[in-house]
Amino acid sequence: MVTDALRLPAEQTYASELDALRADPAPRPQGWSMAPRAVATYLLGGKALDGTAVSAKYIGDRRLIETAIATLATDRALLLLGVPGTAKSWVSEHLAAAISGDSTVVIQCTAGTDENQIRYGWNYAQLLAHGLSRQALVPTPLLRAMEGGKLCRLEELTRMGSDVQDTLITVLSEKMMPVPELNEAVYARRGFNVIATANNRDKGVNELSSALKRRFNVVVLPLPDDMEQEIAIVTRRVGEMALSLDLPAPKNVAQEVARVVAIFRELRGGATLDGRITLKTPSGTLSTAEAIAVMVGGLSQATYFNDGRLSAEGVAPNMIGAIVKDPVQDKTVLEEYLETVLKKRPDYAEYYRMLVDLV
Repeated sequence: MVTDALRLPAEQTYASELDALRADPAPRPQGWSMAPRAVATYLLGGKALDGTAVSAKYIGDRRLIETAIATLATDRALLLLGVPGTAKSWVSEHLAAAISGDSTVVIQCTAGTDENQIRYGWNYAQLLAHGLSRQALVPTPLLRAMEGGKLCRLEELTRMGSDVQDTLITVLSEKMMPVPELNEAVYARRGFNVIATANNRDKGVNELSSALKRRFNVVVLPLPDDMEQEIAIVTRRVGEMALSLDLPAPKNVAQEVARVVAIFRELRGGATLDGRITLKTPSGTLSTAEAIAVMVGGLSQATYFNDGRLSAEGVAPNMIGAIVKDPVQDKTVLEEYLETVLKKRPDYAEYYRMLVDLV
């Protein structure tokens, strides 16, 4: 194991929890490394049968996670849908780690993704030397997942073109991939399935065809409805990331998280928390993930430039980057919010002064 890696895959980071949960004797689908109820415990937190404490990886509606797990136990693929920053990739990684024991079988979909990156490619040196053969075929992560009976993760499915997306139809419906050049086909082993993620907020998204949509069961991951829940999520993830980055966490982390989350919720919701003032909304999502990034950036500045003191001086500059995506529209939105809302709150005075100076 690499001990100085910036970030290890989930199956290595949480190896002790996974090992304890695999001991659950409950029925499990063929090809799964643990029972579905143990997968739910791994995602949502709890205790293994031997008493091992299991940390919560996802804080939210239990029914959504149970639906996602139940879907993967059938022959239908799973599509995690939601706006950016709703933990789609995070949930996808941990589902793969728990079910297959390997979260690294992943394809990052982009506008440049072609069929060869989804189906298979060829080693041209082998082709020239020995002609068409199985040894000359270069398997993609999807093909390796089919052969190994594992889950394959497709990140940002709607980023790639519709014609490339549709190459998945045969795999998802027939559970096989034809290789016409060799006059053969690869058949998926038990345990194989696909977890795709997609968001409906970014520009340039390629809609899924009706035929492909029918092959997926869609689970929508929402932004947290409850402010206390969102504060808990951000505080937990900031603590974990600070530990991995060797950033000391001052005692007032939770207090500053609450302020950042309150500002983000008001701006993305278009109204103050008490509902008395209507606000314009910025072009960005101001998601939970962005709040986490802002706080980690603030911790870094506090550690290296502010003598370990976490305050608006370090957090506010990171907030500007999250809020002002459009230099004209979003700047106007933020300026209006500062003058109509934040200026009137004494406990946000330091944030008001810093943000006004930075806008």
